Amino acid sequence: MSYTHAPTPAALDAAGLLRHHDAGTPWPEPQAPHIPGGLRGAYDLALQVRALRVARGEQPRGLKIGFTNRGIWARYNVFAPIWGTVYDSGLSHSGPDGHGVLSLAGTCQPRIEPEAVFGLRRDVSATDGLDALFDAIDWVAPGFEVVQSHLPGWVFEAADTVADGALHARLLVGRPVPVRSVAPDAAGLQAALAACRVRLQRDGRTIDEGCGSAVLDDPLSALRHVVQALADQPGAPTLRAGDVITTGTWTDAWPVEPGQTWQADFDAPLTPLTVRFTA
Repeated sequence: MSYTHAPTPAALDAAGLLRHHDAGTPWPEPQAPHIPGGLRGAYDLALQVRALRVARGEQPRGLKIGFTNRGIWARYNVFAPIWGTVYDSGLSHSGPDGHGVLSLAGTCQPRIEPEAVFGLRRDVSATDGLDALFDAIDWVAPGFEVVQSHLPGWVFEAADTVADGALHARLLVGRPVPVRSVAPDAAGLQAALAACRVRLQRDGRTIDEGCGSAVLDDPLSALRHVVQALADQPGAPTLRAGDVITTGTWTDAWPVEPGQTWQADFDAPLTPLTVRFTA
């Protein structure tokens, strides 16, 4: 699906984007403002929003990678991965039992995505290949990303999604598993996560199923993709020790509401993860 952008005077600047994010309100009609400069301009806007959020005290804690699942590209009219910032204000961890609670307050048309999340033990270089990236990873965990869209009906173009914070709202990270207990090297980790499957349930009813191979063939390859993408964007952050990176949904993104309980039953090496949503 596509539409005609509004003329330039209707464009939202970084402060306007942040106001809509904070209020949980849709962007003004028509469905999207003009994003000058295409994807490059959208990333510039997103980095300006990041600077505003840091200036008011929020701390970046890593990145989300979006649209790594090729199976949903045509559905959302976005045909390549994107990235955005994960902040401390939206990052949560489950208890040891794999259960967590997330508030949907301030979100706009929220949806849920089951994903694999990496935690870094050292900084990452733009030149790092898969073996070096494996060495940089400390752990892998199941995750629930809550994504959102400030465009009515989830109708957008790629640049809109980037300017819209890469659609990121919340991240719940489940029980971390040391990667060296999963595999001895990058190839082994790729194979283990590609073969891993997930069953997504809402209030005990199976809603969708997916697998790690849907994510650019495997989550480690998704990480490698975003490292290269960061190097191509002036002003982009680098990945550092302690960062978390959520690597993209294994299923479609499903609408969520307060009062619901969702569970992702991941195969080993990942563990099940449950979230209850509140208002």
